[in-house]
Amino acid sequence: MNDTSTLRMTFLGTGTSTGVPVVACDCDVCRSDDPHDKRLRTSLLIQYRGKTFVIDCGPDFRYQMIRERVEDLDAILFTHEHRDHIAGLDDVRGFNYVLNKSVEVYAQEKVIEAIHKEFPYIAPNNRFFGCPQLNFNAIQPEPFQIFDLVFTPIRVMHDKMEVYGFRFGDITYITDASSISDEEIDKIRGSKIIVLNALRNSHHVSHFSLNEAINLIQLLKPEQAFITHMSHFIGKHAVVEKKLPYYIHLAYDGLKVDMEYLTL
Repeated sequence: MNDTSTLRMTFLGTGTSTGVPVVACDCDVCRSDDPHDKRLRTSLLIQYRGKTFVIDCGPDFRYQMIRERVEDLDAILFTHEHRDHIAGLDDVRGFNYVLNKSVEVYAQEKVIEAIHKEFPYIAPNNRFFGCPQLNFNAIQPEPFQIFDLVFTPIRVMHDKMEVYGFRFGDITYITDASSISDEEIDKIRGSKIIVLNALRNSHHVSHFSLNEAINLIQLLKPEQAFITHMSHFIGKHAVVEKKLPYYIHLAYDGLKVDMEYLTL
């Protein structure tokens, strides 16, 4: 029997590693009063059937959880080990303490190793009272299931570094990509919603430019697409948004997108 339930995505942050505004910068974007131009480090909240997932937890994680009034957390998925994607992991302690439970972590083995180096007191043999309570699950390129959601890793290149995006149902979420092989693009085909990174307007060695992201989205023809992981070089939200194809939008912090998700 098929069952359809509503899945909600909330963009916790849509900025690159510096965030927007950038410290000490007085450009028009950084001085903008438009809240759409205020971008915390990139992270995504997924809520489905009473379960709560987060993809990446960077330095702004604590504030993002408070802002969205998130009262439970079941799992964190990591795209890769760069600090703007893992630095908030220590703040999982609040969920551990209040809910009296551990949180599941899903990541490549190399990402888990990097986390243990960044947070040595989290490693199983070094844990002390009060540290984050986490259960680490190493993932491979094959699909894996967390409760009622099946995630398919999408391997993308971040310059010379392989990182993961994730497809769940008809949604694909990719950040920090500069190129994607044809084999991995095939895994994205048929997605109704695509979230894709674009750092700035000009070419960059480790991130898609806005035009590169648009070209890939147009190739894949989703019903909707959202741009994330943006720097201040992308321009003002209100100006750029008017120039995009009708089904492509700049995501912004706090944006919520609901979709009917089919479970077999």
